Amino acid sequence: QVQLVESGGGLVQTGASLRLSCAASGRTFGQLSVAWLRQAPGKERIFVAALTWGGFNTIYADSVKGRFTISRDNPKNTAYLQMTSLKPEDTAVYYCALDPKFQIWNMRASGDWVYWGQGTQVTVSS
Repeated sequence: QVQLVESGGGLVQTGASLRLSCAASGRTFGQLSVAWLRQAPGKERIFVAALTWGGFNTIYADSVKGRFTISRDNPKNTAYLQMTSLKPEDTAVYYCALDPKFQIWNMRASGDWVYWGQGTQVTVSS
């Protein structure tokens, strides 16, 4: 099993930046692809970004391209989501997810990811 703990969320104003962290334990982090998904109140959980094992391949939702950056530090067993130019529509609970599959290109649904954290709230005020 894998345990994930997200942190770094908070209340910020439009245009601000935040960095979310996802600390993993219980399995070799370097052999797991990582993703961030988010869920706004009353809405489905949607894909934000994903990163393969070695960190060489990334995919982003169109809504966050150019503003968010996903990264990982394998020796620290930690993944990150750097968020800049935040907008009110970015308000959501952000979840970190891991999966042993390397081919992440079509893994945009919640059911595609095996291991989940508890989420961290991000609120962007206008």
